[in-house]
Amino acid sequence: MTAIVSTTLARKEPTARVKNGTLEGLYAKAYHQDYFLGIPYAQPPVNELRFRQAQSLNTSWKGLREAKEFSKLCVGYGLDQTFYETSEDCLYLNVVRPAGYEGKKLPVGFWIHGGGFQNGGGPDQRYNLSFIVDQSVSIGKPIIAVSLNYRLSLWGFASSNELAREGSLNIGLRDQRLALHWVQENIAAFGGDPKKVTIWGESAGAASVGFQLTAYGGRNDHLYRAAIMQSGGPILYGAQGGANKTQAAFDEIASQVGCASSTYRLECLRNVPFDALNATMAGDLFNTAGFGVVTDGDFVQDYGSIQLSRGQFTKVPIMIGANSDEGASFAPYGINTTEQFEASLSALPEAYRKDILKAYPDDLGVNIIQSLGDQRPSPRFGNQFRRVATYIGDYIFIAPARQTAHTWASHGLPTYKFRFNADQKVFAPELRVNHFKEIPYVFRNIDGEGFRPDIKPFTGAGQNYIDLAYLMSSTWASFIHDLDPNDWRGRSNKIPEWPKYTVGSPQDFVLDANITSYPERDTYRKEGMNLINSNALKIYSR
Repeated sequence: MTAIVSTTLARKEPTARVKNGTLEGLYAKAYHQDYFLGIPYAQPPVNELRFRQAQSLNTSWKGLREAKEFSKLCVGYGLDQTFYETSEDCLYLNVVRPAGYEGKKLPVGFWIHGGGFQNGGGPDQRYNLSFIVDQSVSIGKPIIAVSLNYRLSLWGFASSNELAREGSLNIGLRDQRLALHWVQENIAAFGGDPKKVTIWGESAGAASVGFQLTAYGGRNDHLYRAAIMQSGGPILYGAQGGANKTQAAFDEIASQVGCASSTYRLECLRNVPFDALNATMAGDLFNTAGFGVVTDGDFVQDYGSIQLSRGQFTKVPIMIGANSDEGASFAPYGINTTEQFEASLSALPEAYRKDILKAYPDDLGVNIIQSLGDQRPSPRFGNQFRRVATYIGDYIFIAPARQTAHTWASHGLPTYKFRFNADQKVFAPELRVNHFKEIPYVFRNIDGEGFRPDIKPFTGAGQNYIDLAYLMSSTWASFIHDLDPNDWRGRSNKIPEWPKYTVGSPQDFVLDANITSYPERDTYRKEGMNLINSNALKIYSR
């Protein structure tokens, strides 16, 4: 949106009267859209509010408050923060709407970014909301889009016994919840319909959507009416753990900043200067702490697989899926033999390891990265990289997505499942359909806004790839608009209908560029995924 904001001229700036005062945004002539950026949805989580649940705004303003610039991202650690300023004062959101719809009641897409709960932010331009909002108008199904920041890593997902006693676990997820309440109270001021909100995210953002669906035991607070989950969901991609999951890391941080022996350790930590506390994450601690979602008995009442088995989730329509080669982003390199593969699974029980080896054979005909055909990966990846990556992708994302879709369908809920399969030649053959690759397609980010110059996703791509971006952004916008991914203006009759996922006929929709997208039976690698899903709690602690 950075490039687009510079074209905002020659029209009276838009305003919106929210509960706390009047906001003045920006009009973007290029897309005939209004932007309201950097809107606070909570009190700054600093000083005595550090490591606490976010608090609703308790002040108002007179006159106009400018909402014309993105806020800083929440403090995080990783590549996604590289090109953006960060701050502890970061609980802000952004609203993008098509101009001229101020008095309407448009459906709302509420975007939650990914980044492993360690980095990322709403202002990240790879998630530029202008393009999908523009696409929604062009297909006759206009939407409003919202993005947000939520606290990350140490600041949003620290866990310890004292934080548990205080009720201050999973506060990053609770930030999201508060932002959803803000939307309910205020989105009508922008022309949005609070009864037609779809929560939507990718990776840790999709996991966040999943945790919103299972929050408080699946209690329906009527904050949303549907959900979209890309590469993630209510069954976490890693071990969930309990309240004291990061106790050792939290103790080490307290020690480093002189709070270890304090009688009131949390009070001490809340008074430590930001720079000193932030510096504790500069070394090895960040790599070993494991700050993330934990079971807290309140917001996250149990493991995701258990809550789904009990029906403890909000009963709303969903879209869910993953990319064909997800595991290529996470599999270790340099595994050349079955013995090395088994050694990489040493944390698993021996009998289970044998079952995995059997369910995931060294068979190029069934392993992922089909862009390589019958070829082995290049030597730096390892002779059995495709085999290992197949298991890793299934265990992290694809098997949980199948289980989630099956659970939703078994409750008679509208369920749509996808598999993204666009083989993008700009990337190495081993990494063409791996994690995150669907993002520019969903957002119709043809120019690669926010991407590094060396990895612009559509560089050298043919028209078929651009067509897929228009198909996917239209499909997502259509679902947000009226829960139907199929019926939108301009959809080619050559593209088959995306069928609902049912227990009797489990089908996903393969989103491809080299051939027409099509439905397929969601039964591939059945033995392996059944093995993973039946051991979700016992083996994978999720």
